Amino acid sequence: MSRRPTEWASLVFAVVLLAVLGGGASAQATPPPSNTPTMPSTLRYGSGLLDIPVSSVLPHMTATATYSGFWVGLDRTLLVDGAGNPVGFGPAADEYHWDTSVAFGLFDRAEGGVSLQSLRGRAAGSDMWGIFGRVRIWEPIDQGVGLAVGARYLTSPDFGDGVRYSPNRLGFADRRLDRSIAGGTNFTAYGVATAYLRGFDDGPLPENDITFTLGYGSGMFREGGAIGFYGDGHANGWFYGTSLDVRTSSRSLLTVMAEHNGFDVNVGAQLDFEGIRAGVHWLASNHDAPRGGHDSEYQKGKLGFLVSIAVCPNERGFRCRPRMMRRVEPDTVRIPAPPPDTVIVRAEATTVSSGPPAGDDVSICLSTGQNIPLRITTTGDTLIAPTFAPLRELRPAMTFAGGYAGGAFWFEGNAVVTFEGADFGKTTDLFPIDCDQIARVGVHQGVPVFAARSADRPFVILFIPVRPGVWARYERGIREE
Repeated sequence: MSRRPTEWASLVFAVVLLAVLGGGASAQATPPPSNTPTMPSTLRYGSGLLDIPVSSVLPHMTATATYSGFWVGLDRTLLVDGAGNPVGFGPAADEYHWDTSVAFGLFDRAEGGVSLQSLRGRAAGSDMWGIFGRVRIWEPIDQGVGLAVGARYLTSPDFGDGVRYSPNRLGFADRRLDRSIAGGTNFTAYGVATAYLRGFDDGPLPENDITFTLGYGSGMFREGGAIGFYGDGHANGWFYGTSLDVRTSSRSLLTVMAEHNGFDVNVGAQLDFEGIRAGVHWLASNHDAPRGGHDSEYQKGKLGFLVSIAVCPNERGFRCRPRMMRRVEPDTVRIPAPPPDTVIVRAEATTVSSGPPAGDDVSICLSTGQNIPLRITTTGDTLIAPTFAPLRELRPAMTFAGGYAGGAFWFEGNAVVTFEGADFGKTTDLFPIDCDQIARVGVHQGVPVFAARSADRPFVILFIPVRPGVWARYERGIREE
């Protein structure tokens, strides 16, 4: 397979660019764990929406393999001259096109991979393959905007006639796209920004996230706009899209998305079950059929599908549990003390007029994150401060604030707790804890979840209140008994 010097120069430049960007990322300190939702697999270029990138990248050492395809049927085939102008029509066509790609993540900052877009021999344009990569520049700790830059390189189809052709956005070889009129689509560079927002979890939908993406690129996102049958509706290099991620279970995530890839409006949906992904999409939904019938593959709606698998060596069983955005502030934020009336004592409760009986002073930690003082007398009575009234005299009018796991079916059944995309199992011991040593980091089934104040994400140990003053320890990776 022969390549001209300038094409090889572009390829070398792309490789060097990705190596420099990836090397620069690895030389820096590892960034904090991602707070962005798991993004679906694109048709050809790693993670993203359908045909456009986003600002996030695959987690460190995560790898994806993707196969996608679409069908296109034409009422007639458009014939063009050397300048790309229509000169007539050929017979109808009904074809299926496919692509494969492999992508991997490095250091939670970079993503790269290879794509294979044709294996049809020289008569159909020879083999077409490519490389792609993206580097995350900025990712929000909470909701906010992330930034990334990236590049793609694709080889040209080779029909053996000495003419240089441009690869197209649909991934198949097309000898109507002479590079002299279609432009340089081999090398594409781009910048992209994505806004990550938590959805309304108290609405009709389950837990959900929303993203909005805007980017600008050269090459595949811009070139070919002057050719009528290829570039009608182009946006001069701008691309944009949105996605809605809905938690369908603790192990699965449904993503519904729409985008404009610089030329076409594409819509689709993808279901991710522990890294096994299946999707369906409709491409070029913005193009209407001409009065005489369809004659351009690029300007006709196309039904397609995708299957992909993600492998996470750092996760149990190599499963990639899809993640959502965190629902709480980072654990560096200290939870303010609850109001003083979180422990309610009847006004008519018996008080100790001659001073509180002698005993041992203790405190218990409530699920609100507050320690409350108690006194245990030598006769075994539990006294509640500040009046040191006996607990037995205050019931049932006295109540402890907060929510507790004791009696809940998931706690009594030793079910696994899924938190921030990881599984935590209950250990056998129950114990008291000091509220000053822990901070609230989330909620599970209405019960607050805590971690040590000094702990960093991703958490290894969680603490869940069972009843006032009694806590359970959950450890990452312990499975349900």
